Amino acid sequence: MSAVYVVVPDGFDDPERPSGGNVYDREVCRRLGTSGWLVQVRAVPGPWPSPDAAARAALASTVAAIPDGAVVLLDGLIASTLPEVLVPEATRLREIVLVHMPLDTAQECAVFEAAAAVITTSAWTRERLLDLYGLRPAQLHIAEPGVDAAALAPGTAAGGELLCVATVAPHKGHDVLLEALATMTDLPWRCTCVGPQDLEFAGRLGRQALTDRISDRVHFTGPLAGAELDLAYAKADALVLASYAETFGMVVTEALARGLPAIATCVGGIPEALGGGIPPGLLVPPGDSAALAGALRRWLADAALRQRLRNAARQRRATLADWSATSRRIACVLSEVAA
Repeated sequence: MSAVYVVVPDGFDDPERPSGGNVYDREVCRRLGTSGWLVQVRAVPGPWPSPDAAARAALASTVAAIPDGAVVLLDGLIASTLPEVLVPEATRLREIVLVHMPLDTAQECAVFEAAAAVITTSAWTRERLLDLYGLRPAQLHIAEPGVDAAALAPGTAAGGELLCVATVAPHKGHDVLLEALATMTDLPWRCTCVGPQDLEFAGRLGRQALTDRISDRVHFTGPLAGAELDLAYAKADALVLASYAETFGMVVTEALARGLPAIATCVGGIPEALGGGIPPGLLVPPGDSAALAGALRRWLADAALRQRLRNAARQRRATLADWSATSRRIACVLSEVAA
């Protein structure tokens, strides 16, 4: 059995940090063994992707201890920040970078150019890296996130149970979502926001909700995982996502796995997550609260539209790939690099 050294941020397996990148890393590490790889995880402490001197030293010592010729899969949150550590090591190691979110920096470009391969989580990300850095197309691979099978959410007749699953931080657009919701107090709805919180931003949102008199209809739960997260999806009618950027949008496929349509911004890989054919959701421009309010009002006011989107979500549900498919794709890249 061949070994792969997987270099990830410390805490990637912490349920209190349920980011898409952490979930992806955990699932891939768990499943690569079934494809003939012995996974050697190396978790590196530090404030990634803004490493301090201690984080730099920790990465340097971690990578230096990996034997010559080894295949190394590096989380992009780490790899994209320290070319002075990783580029020289690329002469003795077979480095592969797994990119969850491009940082669009010269440092990142240097690491990608030196790597044996780069894996992206969406076609959108692959095209962006080609446009940004002029990398060789054969160097770039796609391994879309998988999704676990889940029970169908029953939904409610009125469709008013809205769910947002995203880190409560400015780039996820919760302020835009609250602006949109504040225009619809004439309609029946409740919105549950699940995710870890940037405390300063969450405080602003709380004041915003009070000012707009919707604080009794918007509930922030903090991070949820396992059965608690499953229950939040089971109670929902639709996923709402107001992000300014998403490389794929794993929460979209998590919702679709339960037959839930998505009302989301048309950014990054979200259209890919929704899939081809009849879209199982509504897309709006990022940062446009009026457009988001219009989409939400259509959803809440039009029972026929709700049923069409629910039917489309159930059709998309049947086509979703699981995490084993993701791991097999990564295993193929590892094998190519190792050959």
